[in-house]
Amino acid sequence: MRQFTAVVNPTAGGSTGTAALLPLARLLREAGAHLETEYSRSLEHAGEVARRAGAEGRVVLAVGGDGITGCVGGALSGTDALFGLVPAGRGNDFARALGLPAEPSALAELLLHGTPKRIDTIEVESAFHRRTVVLGSVYAGVDAVANRHANTSRWLRGAASYYAGGLRAVATWRAVDYRITVDGVLHERRGYTVVTANSGYYGFGRLIAPGARLDDGMLDVVVIRDAPRRLFFAVMNELKTGVHINRPEVEILHGKEIRIESNREIPYGADGEVDAVLPVTARVRPGALNVLC
Repeated sequence: MRQFTAVVNPTAGGSTGTAALLPLARLLREAGAHLETEYSRSLEHAGEVARRAGAEGRVVLAVGGDGITGCVGGALSGTDALFGLVPAGRGNDFARALGLPAEPSALAELLLHGTPKRIDTIEVESAFHRRTVVLGSVYAGVDAVANRHANTSRWLRGAASYYAGGLRAVATWRAVDYRITVDGVLHERRGYTVVTANSGYYGFGRLIAPGARLDDGMLDVVVIRDAPRRLFFAVMNELKTGVHINRPEVEILHGKEIRIESNREIPYGADGEVDAVLPVTARVRPGALNVLC
């Protein structure tokens, strides 16, 4: 019987991650599993708890949104620890990419008896941020600004907060001159954003990189080049289904190491958290995480 440690973001989704854990915890305990719960005081604290529990041979559950999911999964990257998710945030984009069931009984069955799968992670390094590991994507440009607005929204939640944040960000956006180095090859582009994706989803369910796979040892780089603002708003709508990749203004590159630089100070984010500026380097870590999905 698997033993679990749940690392909970108590404020996930603007309310509480605890509410999402309660029905699942009951099912796991009724099945005979031991579950201990740790409430995170910060992302750094969540990572420390995850590493300790993983070293003890426990299945580590990230309870919350993409921020704590990336933090806990990143902390376990490169180990043999088992990682599981209990989606309880605003976006839950990585849970969506894994195809996790929303119904507690189905999720409990997966966590108790599912077969682990090895997936890739992303090592992120910049001059302004210590080296870290994330799961879903690293994005630099107007979407980082939009996500910052969405995270601080007091009145809107989920996709609505991201769309409103996007409108606000695009309204004042000036095109950026990017230098994108993919496996040593330089690509100079002027545009809105550059997304380095391990997972297809970001920004509250937007399918930014439809071709991205979690276990192919590669990163998809989505570049949205300069265009009239009205076109960018159309692209935002097309992100719901991924058809934006058919537009000539959208370019897809592929590589294992991507460095993104810009001609002015531009924020970048990773797994829903925005707290640094370019330049940044992202490297794939093939098969680094053992996940129940």
